[in-house]
Amino acid sequence: MAAGTATRPRVAVIGHVEWTTIARSDRVPVAGEVIHADVSWEGPAGGGAVAAVQLARLAGECTFFTALGDDAAGRRAVEHLGALGVQVLAAARDERTRHAVSLVDASGERTTTTLGPRLQPASVDPLPWHELSGYDAVFFTAGDTVAVRAARQATTLVATSRELRIVASAQVPVDALVGSLHDPAERYDPTVLIAAPGLLVRTDGADGGLFEVSGGPAARYRAAEPPGPIADLYGVGDTFAAALTFALGCGADVATALSFAADRGADATTRAGPYPITASVA
Repeated sequence: MAAGTATRPRVAVIGHVEWTTIARSDRVPVAGEVIHADVSWEGPAGGGAVAAVQLARLAGECTFFTALGDDAAGRRAVEHLGALGVQVLAAARDERTRHAVSLVDASGERTTTTLGPRLQPASVDPLPWHELSGYDAVFFTAGDTVAVRAARQATTLVATSRELRIVASAQVPVDALVGSLHDPAERYDPTVLIAAPGLLVRTDGADGGLFEVSGGPAARYRAAEPPGPIADLYGVGDTFAAALTFALGCGADVATALSFAADRGADATTRAGPYPITASVA
């Protein structure tokens, strides 16, 4: 499953972008307090953008169906992502591209505030939705119900449980559903889907996580050991989901896919920001 092999799958992401500033401080401020923080990273992030970059790093390239505002942040996002192997297919919006500020404390934990409405692709946008039938794996992080149905044309469809209601309303089965075990926004409700996902993964940070195959009993997978000191945890979950999508798109079995995703997630904890910014667009 290493990048650079002849068997790399064709991959895509449907999702959103947030122009994100990550700053470091010893701790999160309490109410009414003013603290100093140093900017450690800035670039296009959010679940969709981070996953697209990670998939491009693994597969050589990734197609990204998204929506961006007609502004400087939107144009910079296309430039940054393109330099990292992401083919950005963006619907234009007469709105400001969403921004975000994430504060990372001394432990590496992040607290994020988003600024403005999330821009996401919709099935009515003039994007080549029909071409998704030629993809081996698609990761869905944001969009409408018809976009989910378009994604279902791919051989493998992975979705975030943060968008469970949208996935459920699309009335199509998913091959994998992934989300945090502890984030209330990513809580899994089996009653809303037409069928249990082929693989359900609920991540639990340094304790690994839980998984279920085709609605079977829950089992635990182990986290991987980070290859160095923890820098920050921004984008770790999105990196894990992207790696899982890649592995499943390669035809890996569940155990192999989870181990691969855990390794990539652990690696992501050791760098500042979700991925390196290239010098040409810094």
